[in-house]
Amino acid sequence: MKRFLFFVLAAAACSGAASNPQAPSADATPPAGDDSENDTAIVLAAEPQRPGDPQKGYRALVNEAYVPCGIPDSAFSQLFSDATADEIIPGREGRNATLPYNWTSYTTKDGVKLVTSNCLTCHAGRIQGKLVVGLGDADGNHVQDPSSALTYLDQFVSKPEEKAELEKWENRMKTVGPYSVLSTRGPNPADMFTAVLFAHHDPKTLAWLDTPIIEVPAPIEVPVDVPPWWRMKKKTSMFYTGGGRGDHARIEMTASVLCTSSVEESRKIDAYFPDVRAWIASLDAPAWPFALDRALADKGKPIFEATCSRCHGTYGPGGAYPNKLVPASDIGTDGLLAAGAAEFAPPIVAWYKDSFFGELARLEPLKGYVAPPLDGVWATAPYLHNGSVPTIAALLDSTKRPRYWTRSFDSNDYDPKALGWRHVVLDHGKKGEPDEGTRATIYDTTKTGYANVGHTYGDALTPEDRAAVLEYLKTL
Repeated sequence: MKRFLFFVLAAAACSGAASNPQAPSADATPPAGDDSENDTAIVLAAEPQRPGDPQKGYRALVNEAYVPCGIPDSAFSQLFSDATADEIIPGREGRNATLPYNWTSYTTKDGVKLVTSNCLTCHAGRIQGKLVVGLGDADGNHVQDPSSALTYLDQFVSKPEEKAELEKWENRMKTVGPYSVLSTRGPNPADMFTAVLFAHHDPKTLAWLDTPIIEVPAPIEVPVDVPPWWRMKKKTSMFYTGGGRGDHARIEMTASVLCTSSVEESRKIDAYFPDVRAWIASLDAPAWPFALDRALADKGKPIFEATCSRCHGTYGPGGAYPNKLVPASDIGTDGLLAAGAAEFAPPIVAWYKDSFFGELARLEPLKGYVAPPLDGVWATAPYLHNGSVPTIAALLDSTKRPRYWTRSFDSNDYDPKALGWRHVVLDHGKKGEPDEGTRATIYDTTKTGYANVGHTYGDALTPEDRAAVLEYLKTL
């Protein structure tokens, strides 16, 4: 029970802005040059960002309570031990130095000491046994409603003021809980439950509302693979569907709506988020840690540039990234997210526009997917926006994509040849698996939202050229 509590209570920190189809914005410009393969693609133009101090931003990221509600520390201390060596990251201060990286200490204005979740719950991941801040967590386990364990906490809290804080946390968690559940371990449900949080806030005052002001559809699964933060050095939009335009700092602090209840609270958090954005934008991708065949990589570069660079950009001196959104109908990948999904109907987009967040930022999602920059792509398995493809080798050859697969969720279980997770191909999906625990580890690409189709651009390459491109990708 303690292990389950520790994970699911942290999971709610991963809220982000929603996605919903709309017409392209006025500043979305058509791509320059020949684009005969994607003549309906658009380039998402860069926009000014508020300046910030990266060093101050890192300190705020790992120490400030921008999700300002949580578990009374008196209960947390009884349930959980201090951080282990592999859970400690640099720059943590005071009580935070004893907590795992994804928890933050916070004292309310009434003097109640809390432990709350933070962005690193979803935006720190492990590769080759090493925790990397900024790498999306590919091991998330969101197969149970996080609110189902909350009553277990009550017995550890006795003071009235602590009970009040715990009740607030429990109320918010119970609201988002049913929208935080996926049938499969690995993907993230943030695009599902953020809309629920919006619906329970007044857009003008940000006051919490027990009764939503927007009709919230029944939960459906919208799995998303958490992208790495270092892409934001190049990207002009925050999310897969081109949503998240304008001021990135304002969008990045959206996770705070799990707990905030006023514009005043939000402005205090927003005051230091330009610094957080500046730190995120300063991140570099981790370098390839294994042996490299330089001659083969050099052969792969012109093949990559002829096949992939139109959308993914070029690298090295003089390289450029186009910020190109490819229509869902052209790329052919699972279309659920690009279609908006039931959670992110136009009223949610309108709420954002009319709210504190809409002062500087816009959701502006589109009917397609932004081809990401590929810096550090070797570390970001699994692939496609829903994490449906375990390796880049399978991404570049669609005939190798397994319909049903599972993996160990051991960060050392990496395949440096195929660039991705070692995995086991199965002859059955979830329906054919009697064991509940095993069933949750099966990635079943026949389920809605989980398809591994599309992005077949590498299929035309010869095996030799494909191997050369794989080697070149290790250098990015």
